[in-house]
Formats: sequence, structure tokens, C-alpha cells
Amino acid sequence: MLRKFPTIILVFAEGKDRKVIRTAREAAQLLLKEWPTDDGEEFLTAVRICLEVLTGESEPEKLHEAIVRAAYEAGIAAITLITALGFSGSIQSARPDS
Repeated sequence: MLRKFPTIILVFAEGKDRKVIRTAREAAQLLLKEWPTDDGEEFLTAVRICLEVLTGESEPEKLHEAIVRAAYEAGIAAITLITALGFSGSIQSARPDS
């Protein structure tokens, strides 16, 4: 089963590389093979929740939130559309100042 959640667009390396994530499988691929760092509390939480979603133990929305937090931790801009509470809007997590 494709465990879908609201699309996340991640912008890497000063806007030169973008990745789109729509499913837990795409998230797993990105987290395990393409993420710029393999440490950090939010990164490890995202990996754990991704596994839980893939095995049916957690909801995709939790993974969506975890990826956005891990992106912020890694200095990656995350753009997503939220439709909760009957409204739509975009959120962009700003890159932390270096």
C-alpha cells in the first residue's frame, strides 16, 4: 500500500536540487540514500516514523510532520500544502542561519 500524505517539496543546496515526497516509500528512499546528514534527533525520529508508517504502525501525517522537522534541522527548505481545518495554505520552513 502506498502510504500517502500531503506533498512536501524539499529544496537542497541553495535551490539547485529539489525533491518531491508524496509517499512513505519516497520518504524512505530520500532519508536513507539522499539525506545530507545521517545524524540529528529529528532525522532519526523521521527514519523511525517512516518505518512505522511502512509497517502500518503509524499514520502518514506523523511522517509528514517528522520530515518537515528533520528538514529544518538539516537546513533544508521544506514547502508543503496543508489542508487541515478546512483551509489551504503553504508553509515554508526557513533555513536556519549559518
